[in-house]
Amino acid sequence: MSDTPQMRIPANYMRGGTSKGVFFRLDDLPAPCRVPGPARDRLFLRVIGSPDPYGQQIDGMGGATSSTSKCVILSKSTRSGHDVDYLYGQVAIDSAFVDWSGNCGNLSTAAGAFAIHAGLIDPALVPEDGICTVRIWQANIGKSIIAHVPVAGGKVQETGGFMMDGVTFPAAEIVLEFLDPAEAGDALFPTGNPVDELDFEGRRLNATLINAGIPTIFVNAADIGFRGTELQGDINKDREALARMEALRTVGALRMGLIRDAGEAARRQHTPKIAFIAPPADYVSSSGKAVQAGEIDLLVRALSMGKLHHAMMGTASVAIATAAAIPGTLVNLSAGGGTRNEVCFGHPSGTLRVGAEAALIDSRWQVTKAVMSRSARILMEGWVRVPARIFE
Repeated sequence: MSDTPQMRIPANYMRGGTSKGVFFRLDDLPAPCRVPGPARDRLFLRVIGSPDPYGQQIDGMGGATSSTSKCVILSKSTRSGHDVDYLYGQVAIDSAFVDWSGNCGNLSTAAGAFAIHAGLIDPALVPEDGICTVRIWQANIGKSIIAHVPVAGGKVQETGGFMMDGVTFPAAEIVLEFLDPAEAGDALFPTGNPVDELDFEGRRLNATLINAGIPTIFVNAADIGFRGTELQGDINKDREALARMEALRTVGALRMGLIRDAGEAARRQHTPKIAFIAPPADYVSSSGKAVQAGEIDLLVRALSMGKLHHAMMGTASVAIATAAAIPGTLVNLSAGGGTRNEVCFGHPSGTLRVGAEAALIDSRWQVTKAVMSRSARILMEGWVRVPARIFE
């Protein structure tokens, strides 16, 4: 077989929140990859290093976790009231699959910063010093996100003193607003109920099924044999526990109408998410930091792509904030019940405070926005290389 050269594609490798991904301008992609389809999927798989039967993504940019197996495309938006279109692909690690069914809330932070870095924002809208408001159209789910990005000297300010659990070093704070976060065309509660009963392992299991940020299934930790203080090693080394959680995710996905049969769950790995919750309790985070029950409103642990997440997905944080704001959901009850517009929850890496504005309108709960703070920075910029034969 004759050798074929590698192609170079302009790209940035960025951290956003507790995730990392490879960022592209749409116009920089090879022509076949500027539209959805197999060519784009093949490119992203090869960039990240999937499918990898070893599960390590050694021959690619991925980090062998759901938090680091991601690609993003940005372009100038033609949609009124928006600056950029943001499209996100969750790349499977051990299979040839790119999931386009949802958003990444953590990388939404980096999307706002990248839009400025990449010259996709009108220079007249970028202050010399201050805050640049980037209006993002999240193309996967058809929603608006407002990123408030700090700027110094006309450039994105990346360094600063903002600390977030799950990220070792401080950086500049970026505030995100997720507007009307229920998925486009869907009710906030797909069944109409703040709590449903799921048939699971021969019994009835209470669950809150919500479409906010990302479709999410919440269950009480105690109902499935957990405490809510678990760390990654407690779950991810337990194949039986992971299998049970995937089975439960499948049951919830069917009830939410996201899949037609159980076999579709394996092809829709990114959504819905599944999380288990508990009232506040003392625990020690993965970094060794002691978290006191009095510091938090509840405990939350969530799985992403079949594994317990090391911190918390940004989109799931939106779901947590939304569910906490609505009386009667399992999340709200674990947080102590009543009405609230913000919640601080404990996750494996520490704590996170998020907020949401909810109102009962015409007998249906609606959420106008959810708010959280994150940070982002460029880790590397230049070109990513892939063998040209991937398009043969």
